[in-house]
Amino acid sequence: MARACLECRQKISGRADKKYCSDHCRNAYNNRLNKDSKNLVRNINNKLRKNYRILAELNPKGKTKTTKMRLLEKGFDFEYITHLYTTRSGTIYYFLYDLGYLPLENDSYMIVKRD
Repeated sequence: MARACLECRQKISGRADKKYCSDHCRNAYNNRLNKDSKNLVRNINNKLRKNYRILAELNPKGKTKTTKMRLLEKGFDFEYITHLYTTRSGTIYYFLYDLGYLPLENDSYMIVKRD
């Protein structure tokens, strides 16, 4: 019984459990299979990376204040964070990896870096 490559349908020779004729076909098949889920993850990671770069640019010394308008002008998306940190007093910081922000009064934000 002749076996065929799952990607290009060419005849396969070799091991009995072999599914692809080459590494190229194996990669092409799996990339096509996972395209949708990889795009979702890639898009979310890009948004997180962009937010992180904005916070890092605005906070070169480890702690600073900025405005919501300045964050929005740079393209910051408040929907994408990696985690929350709640202090003992109940204050909630929004973090992107080691950089976080705390909403203050009058649309101001404190940007912090966690060690």
